[in-house]
Amino acid sequence: MSVLPSGEQWVLRGGGYEATVVSVGGGLRGLSHDGRPVLLGYGEDELAHAGIGQHLFPWPNRITDGEYTFDGVTQHLPLSEPARKNAIHGLTRWANWDRVDDGSDESTATVTHRLHGEPGYPHQLDLRVDYHLTDRLQVTASATNIGRTAAPYGYGAHPYLTVGRQLDECVLEFEAAERLELSERMTPTGSVPVEGSAYDFRGGRSIGATVIDNAFTDLPGTWSVTLTDPDTGNRSVLRSDTKWLQLFTGEPVGRTALAVEPMTCPPDAFRTGRDLIVLQPGESHTTTFQVSV
Repeated sequence: MSVLPSGEQWVLRGGGYEATVVSVGGGLRGLSHDGRPVLLGYGEDELAHAGIGQHLFPWPNRITDGEYTFDGVTQHLPLSEPARKNAIHGLTRWANWDRVDDGSDESTATVTHRLHGEPGYPHQLDLRVDYHLTDRLQVTASATNIGRTAAPYGYGAHPYLTVGRQLDECVLEFEAAERLELSERMTPTGSVPVEGSAYDFRGGRSIGATVIDNAFTDLPGTWSVTLTDPDTGNRSVLRSDTKWLQLFTGEPVGRTALAVEPMTCPPDAFRTGRDLIVLQPGESHTTTFQVSV
């Protein structure tokens, strides 16, 4: 029996949308509406390259040197971004997840994974992702601390909005007041205002040759990022209420899609404590985002 690189495949349909959820990472292999891709996907014979559709538990983005101190103990995580010597995007992207709903509703799926303690993260979490298609895709991600000690925690997701043409020719619109500046290792060095800069897309404008791979904050309570094809009017929209947002103009995928990553905390939150969630034993945290046309 052969096994696909992304594991089991579960196709969901509803409201004109079709989504494929996979067991590897509990991720999303693609989303379309009336046959048009809304999120960049990948083939069933491929790995989820460039983070496409993955969930980032128990931290999003990077931890410099993979080292942090929590409750007085210094921890060392595997350097999953070896070229830059960082730990990146958590611990569950390549783990197997289980579908736990009965499959009777073709518009809904729920996948779960138990994260056991491991070197660098000696905590136990029960993780769950719910997918639901209506007039949009709603994704709800939750974590519950099932261990005996407090656990540092953050969540992010890595979908890529697409309207079927090169980003340079697309219009981008979003609102944020603060942007993190980064070192050559892509770790934060400080923050600067967005207003009036090359990253100010309030009201919407062409992306052109702008390269973006930055975290933004000081967002509206419920924020949105809209990508539009100015010729056809096709658009893809992601909404959430997280405190942080990472945008990435997708150079590894040929600037054909824009990664829009809702994040509960910034890079290096395990080191700095900024907007870090601390889950006490028995405590849960839930994050939701939506994708629509």
